[in-house]
Amino acid sequence: MSLARASWRRKKFIVKPAWLNKKIDLRACAQVKQVLRELRVETVCEQAMCPNIGECFSRNEATFLILGRHCTRMCSFCNIEKGKPSIVDFDEPERVACAVEKFSLKHVVITSVTRDDLKDGGAGIFAETVLRIRSKSGNIKIEILIPDFQLSLDALAIVAQAPVDIIAHNVETVPSLYSFARQGADYARSLDVLRQVKKIEPDLKTKSGIMLGLGEKQDEVIEVLQDLRLAGCDFVSIGQYLAPSGRHYPVKEYIEPERFYFYKEQAKEIGFLHVESGAYVRSSYLAGDYLKDVDKKKQ
Repeated sequence: MSLARASWRRKKFIVKPAWLNKKIDLRACAQVKQVLRELRVETVCEQAMCPNIGECFSRNEATFLILGRHCTRMCSFCNIEKGKPSIVDFDEPERVACAVEKFSLKHVVITSVTRDDLKDGGAGIFAETVLRIRSKSGNIKIEILIPDFQLSLDALAIVAQAPVDIIAHNVETVPSLYSFARQGADYARSLDVLRQVKKIEPDLKTKSGIMLGLGEKQDEVIEVLQDLRLAGCDFVSIGQYLAPSGRHYPVKEYIEPERFYFYKEQAKEIGFLHVESGAYVRSSYLAGDYLKDVDKKKQ
């Protein structure tokens, strides 16, 4: 165990405040899960233990997880399983497209585990999944939430040139906390991912997300927002980190609603086209609203 990880594991856990009491509709989840299991597709909603799972599933919304269940990175905040990745399933894009069609989705988000073991990081499967969805659901809005692909320009070109509406890549936290919470990732590299996507496809909308409550300071959050805009990022999500279990990086602070509002106003002043900021906000939460807001401003 690293010294950094050992130090945070000795920290005391703090009590969750009253405003974080979202209930999960297990009945709605069960109905959607049944269809997902029949089609043999995974969702990050389930794997990451997202608190919005009941709300999103009840609206027939889901973020699909491709390229297996095991991640090659060791982020201590994430509930995705770590370990030896599975063999690439080349039939998976078709099954995901069938699920999208089955749920009659209007906006779909596709993400993946990080696959550093693959030459293209899985970019080809991302692109194939997008194409299969387009073939079945032509008018749908498609968003892909990608890993950093180790900043492979070839891999980024593959996903950027696919017929997508949004490419998202999350910085997750402030750079000073990367060695504790985001082992294997690099803050500057993540900014470069967003920057390079814009260079490849300047009109393509980009998005990122940051979690609060890991021990970051206010000026660090503002600096991250500024860095993202300088990298050409159009959209941002700001949410509360909730530790999936006692084995994960602990919550250092529960952010009050007023501070989320403050960060939202700051992000809007910095120039983001759409901002979602709140305790239960996640990168894919209310994903369809980002483009709707842009369309309204054009009118």
